Amino acid sequence: MDTYVGKMSKTCLEMAIDDFYSVHDDYTTRLVLHTRNAMSDAVVATSAAIELLKNYQVKAILGPQQSRQADFIADMGNTTHVPIISFTATSPLLSHLETPYFIRMAQVDTSQLKAIAAIVKAAEWREVVPIYERSHYGSGIISYLADAMQGIGTRIPYRCGISPSATDDQILKELYKLMTMQTRVFIVHMLPNLAYRLFLKANEAGMMRKEYAWIVTDGIASLLGSMDSNVINSMQGVIGVKTYLPQTKELDQFTKRWEERFHEEYPGINHVQLNAFGLGAYDSIFALAMAVEKADIANSQFSKPAIQNNMTDLETIGVSESGPKLLQSVLNTKFNGLSGRVEFINGQLPISAFQIVNLVGNDAISIGHWAENGIIDQLPASNENSTSEKNYLKKIVWPGKSRRIPKGWDIPANEKKLRVGVPVKAGFSQFIKVETDPLTNAPNVTGYCRDVFEAVMNLLRYDDLYEYEPFETSEGSGVSAGSYDDLVKNVSDERFDAVIGDITIRANRAEFVDFTLPYTESGVSMIVPIKGDDKKSAWIFLKPLKAELWITTGAFFVYTGIVIWVLEHRVNKDFRGPPYKQIGTILWFSFSTMVYAQREKVISNLSRFVLIIWIFAVLVLSSSYTASLTSLLTVQQLQPTVTDINALIRNGDYIGYQDGSFVPDLLKSLGVDESKLRVMNTSEEYYENLSKGSINGGVSAIVDELPYLRAVLAKNCSKYKLVGPTYKAAGFGFAFPKGSPLVPDVSRAILRVMESPDMNLITKAWLGDQDKCSEEDETTLTSNSLPLDSFRGLFIIAALASTSALFIFLINFFHENRHILASQQPLKQKVAAIVKTFDEMKEDAHEAAKKEKYKEEGIEMAAGGEIHLTPGATSFSNDEQGLFSPDNSLSSPEPGTLYHAWTVTGMDEDRHRKYSFHSNSDSFLYDKI
Repeated sequence: MDTYVGKMSKTCLEMAIDDFYSVHDDYTTRLVLHTRNAMSDAVVATSAAIELLKNYQVKAILGPQQSRQADFIADMGNTTHVPIISFTATSPLLSHLETPYFIRMAQVDTSQLKAIAAIVKAAEWREVVPIYERSHYGSGIISYLADAMQGIGTRIPYRCGISPSATDDQILKELYKLMTMQTRVFIVHMLPNLAYRLFLKANEAGMMRKEYAWIVTDGIASLLGSMDSNVINSMQGVIGVKTYLPQTKELDQFTKRWEERFHEEYPGINHVQLNAFGLGAYDSIFALAMAVEKADIANSQFSKPAIQNNMTDLETIGVSESGPKLLQSVLNTKFNGLSGRVEFINGQLPISAFQIVNLVGNDAISIGHWAENGIIDQLPASNENSTSEKNYLKKIVWPGKSRRIPKGWDIPANEKKLRVGVPVKAGFSQFIKVETDPLTNAPNVTGYCRDVFEAVMNLLRYDDLYEYEPFETSEGSGVSAGSYDDLVKNVSDERFDAVIGDITIRANRAEFVDFTLPYTESGVSMIVPIKGDDKKSAWIFLKPLKAELWITTGAFFVYTGIVIWVLEHRVNKDFRGPPYKQIGTILWFSFSTMVYAQREKVISNLSRFVLIIWIFAVLVLSSSYTASLTSLLTVQQLQPTVTDINALIRNGDYIGYQDGSFVPDLLKSLGVDESKLRVMNTSEEYYENLSKGSINGGVSAIVDELPYLRAVLAKNCSKYKLVGPTYKAAGFGFAFPKGSPLVPDVSRAILRVMESPDMNLITKAWLGDQDKCSEEDETTLTSNSLPLDSFRGLFIIAALASTSALFIFLINFFHENRHILASQQPLKQKVAAIVKTFDEMKEDAHEAAKKEKYKEEGIEMAAGGEIHLTPGATSFSNDEQGLFSPDNSLSSPEPGTLYHAWTVTGMDEDRHRKYSFHSNSDSFLYDKI
């Protein structure tokens, strides 16, 4: 009871008994407190517990304050069957499952770890260091904390344990050790007395300034309002996580009464604040009082063993007869207390919400709450009141009165600068170049990659914290000490702290280092020379359409002509005649639709339907052909010599690549013969070998990463083109040691630099104006001919129209001639009959009506006595005031004589002329035909 928590708990316990029985005056049982001071010592606490059990036969023990005290007494409770109820022992090493008579009336320390992990995750810290008390209380949480950090991808590079008996000098020594490390985020978990000393020394060591972050657990955060002013001044900007207490009218009233009574009992303590531990003590009395009344154990005794020699005091105490009954009664108790809902799950309170506070001035300001769904503004709250964790972090005042979230790491002032490895290479110096200063013999690094790196580091305010070290055989030699893979491995070997340059992010390299996000375009492609214009080609008119489209179009012309012929042959005389004439009609009619010059009329409605669809298809095809041919003839065509890697392989051409690149492995995997690969070092060698070509000892194409090819095209886009597919690659990145906290910060800075105007300036300064080559010239080229796929839907529609019309015709035809199909004739005769029927001319309705009209008119004339005709058709024609030009069978007057002529023609049923009468004003003539 010599601690603040002990004094607060004692007052709450006494007030709880008074309050409970003032309300429940009808209870037949009453709790009596027997108070003992454990003096923060486990042995004293154990001795006091034995004395209470032996002399007073207490039915329950409340409040071993420290976890190590509770550990001893919990085992004693198991032996004597006396429930041990603690409202301050929060170590996870204590468990009701292992010691059944131990009941925890508080939140276990592990319950707050998710809230702490949410803070760390929101701040995007990649490393934290726990500072803990090396005791039963402090050590119990560390393994659980490591698991929580691992769950959010945060490392714990070091664990700082401080003994409760450590001197101030020993604490300072540990703090100075932490200052030599890069991590600047600390999670403190220790008892208040040691924590006060820690923060006083941390402030003295200069660790409570900007870029530091401190998080304290519930055991400290719950006491921030009752700390000494010197300690509070040393803890400015600290974040705390403490048990959330729901604000109720009852709690407010009790807090006021408690403060009055506490000041009466302890007038020398000025800074007081009621917290979850005190309310836990208060609710413990209520839980125990209700359980005792329900269990009805007022007259129970201890069953003592037979007295023997050399028995200990604990052995002579015996076992409480009412212990099991009382234990179950306590565990089954449920009610709403001042600390919140009280019910027990596995002998302890379930995980509740936590309040997050920020120590600013003399106040622990609430800045948010944590519940199972994360950090939110208020509890209880709906989703509408919740905020993102990023917004919550903006409210915090960090150490040094900073409003900016600490990045979580820093390079110690007393440590050497970062050693940044730089590759040494002969070609493509615009990306990275290392020269030696003749006066100072110091390396002078220039290039695109170096400028991007410095822009990033300046953004992070690390411009003076690194130095370049060339990767060369000896200082100033200018000779590379190995491949790029060797350079990257030197980071894992701790020769370099980082590596920059035109280093591609590769899977095999990522096994040794952590890469930042790429800062260049990714991918591997190739450039080839451009061949001249082919407008003078005699066959350029064939180029607008690909070969398969030409063939398909021709096939559809023929197919459509055949369908039209089938539909018209029986009803249209234009589609009849000798076979050679009909074949000619099929081809002529179909192809003439291309210029809409068909002269034959179609009679069948099915034919008209097919023709409409086909003419539309021809319109689309001809329009597309015209547009493509116009483009070929009017736009300058600079085509590449080849368009993909497969053409190079088929032709056996040579392919160039950059020395030290991973491209040869890629080309071999694509089937390129190793003997067809030629290595080069500089962009000048690229130009020279491409100009020669494979035949003259050069290469037909260069395969390299896009950044290099873009640099080449920026100066020679009129001679070369980027062609073929782009194979995936990750681009250039900076390499750091595995788990380096620099990686996420540098990656975010890279994104910011890439989105800024500085990136365009750096690119133009070193790689040229890449925008001057048009997008068409720089993108992958394919043939300009129109492919079949572009018109696949059109041909499908035309085919469906023609085929459906043909199908309908055949159904009607076979239906009309079903008597032939149903006859008993042999199959061969049926087929011959069907073919003969199809070849016969079918009279349509119009002609049949016309014939019937002529027949009726002839009969009427014969009936009137004007003329007598045999059965058949009769026609009349009348020529008036005309120049006579008669048939050969009719004699005529002198040429040019005006006359009136009547002609009567008789026809048989097959419409063949049989006879005719010719008459004018002077003569009458009858001709037999």
